Amino acid sequence: MTTAAIIVAAGRGLRAGGGTPKQWRPLAGRRVADWTIDRFRDQVDHIVLVLSEDDQIAWDEFLGTDLLLAKGGSDRAGSVRNGLDVLDGLGVEHVLIHDIARPCVSSQIIADVLTALTTHEAAAPGLTVTDALWTGDGAVVTGTQDRTGLFAAQTPQGFRYNAIVSAHAAHSGGAADDVEVARAAGMNVVIVPGDADNIKITRPEDFSRAERVLGTDMDVRLGNGYDVHRFGDGDHVILCGVKIPHDRGLQGHSDADVGMHTVTDAIYGALAQGDIGQHFPPSDPQWKGAASEIFLRHAVELSVQMGYSISNVDCTLVCEFPKIGPHAPAMRAEMARIMGLRGDQISVKATTSERLGFTGRSEGIASFATACLVKS
Repeated sequence: MTTAAIIVAAGRGLRAGGGTPKQWRPLAGRRVADWTIDRFRDQVDHIVLVLSEDDQIAWDEFLGTDLLLAKGGSDRAGSVRNGLDVLDGLGVEHVLIHDIARPCVSSQIIADVLTALTTHEAAAPGLTVTDALWTGDGAVVTGTQDRTGLFAAQTPQGFRYNAIVSAHAAHSGGAADDVEVARAAGMNVVIVPGDADNIKITRPEDFSRAERVLGTDMDVRLGNGYDVHRFGDGDHVILCGVKIPHDRGLQGHSDADVGMHTVTDAIYGALAQGDIGQHFPPSDPQWKGAASEIFLRHAVELSVQMGYSISNVDCTLVCEFPKIGPHAPAMRAEMARIMGLRGDQISVKATTSERLGFTGRSEGIASFATACLVKS
């Protein structure tokens, strides 16, 4: 069963204040968009991010990542249609359509909608209206409204892909959401339980509420790594995946990439999953001379399997020589490539030990690393 999510992020969203579209504003240490996108990463096979044509910074950031990109339309329905078009030919059977401004959506709601689609052609979360409803004229109550059978609509709204494509193609426009488009095409939409915390950020005060929700939901873990390798014969060292000419090499059972080893151990540590030696025993000959990229990829994949995303890593190399500064940008880029992260999520820096100790005597290189993981 191939599934996809279309996340609509083409709006300007300036009513929420801040002078910046709400999807790019900071929220609990990350941007609203980052929270929302990550909610779907392990739930669906494809994610389409619909962006405004004018939002060049976002296009530059996400182009070439694991996300599929679509251009925003003249209205929300047009944006959704463009997102659906991007999925054409990918064999998608079920698609979820979600607002970027709902960063607090739970994994349970996403799973419930997908489950409902196995037996229904459309499903969406809704909250039963429990408050009394008034009609009004300005500040004056003019009447009451019966709340029986009323629900507050939420997203993601899920559909069988071919059915919602046809529904949008036949729709004349002007719909409040995709459920309205589906119903206009004669589709039955089943309601799954919504969540009061699945708020849509619209007003400035919504940021504080969303931050409280995310604060209670966050599982943040820190892990530390430390490693040492001595110098031996050789004409280069490999540090954080980058080959650097040097008059000596580092000794080790693998390629002795001390920087990559510490980052790997930091991830294992955050997950409480031991260290490299437990996963790749040095007594096993198959790892002799192995590229440390193998170890790092395993740690990253393990974090995904356990439901965590890597927020950032910070690696410090301790040595007199070689000089790290000129190579640090390439190291960051290589580590980001291997780990599937942005360059600004990776820090690689160096220090000396002021000629003290084994690193000060240029007998080897030490490294420290910290990794921060967040429950997806």
